[in-house]
Amino acid sequence: MSLRLVDEHEIARLNREYRHKDGATNVLSFPSEFPDSVVTEMQFSHLGDIAICPAVLEREAAEQLKEPVAHWAHLLIHGLLHLLGYDHKEESQASDMETLEIETLKMLGFPNPYLVG
Repeated sequence: MSLRLVDEHEIARLNREYRHKDGATNVLSFPSEFPDSVVTEMQFSHLGDIAICPAVLEREAAEQLKEPVAHWAHLLIHGLLHLLGYDHKEESQASDMETLEIETLKMLGFPNPYLVG
């Protein structure tokens, strides 16, 4: 996987181009889409790319009264789970994904990111 830190302009452009949504967001994930013929020749499995906007992330952490490092960990795990095929479009999917995020963050010593303040 690759991780790219981008400014608000870039994340807004990516959000518009790939999700057809206006505005800057905190994290975007782009699963790899290699042809099968390429995948069989690769010596490693590339999950995809994650783009994080530090400016949005830091602003959210302050607004939500979260430790910035905990919010960084949450968004990185959130992005990685998307690369692994998880989603949150449906209620049941969201519940499964949030449970995995909470459990993974707990193992790393971070609090539940969905608890308020």
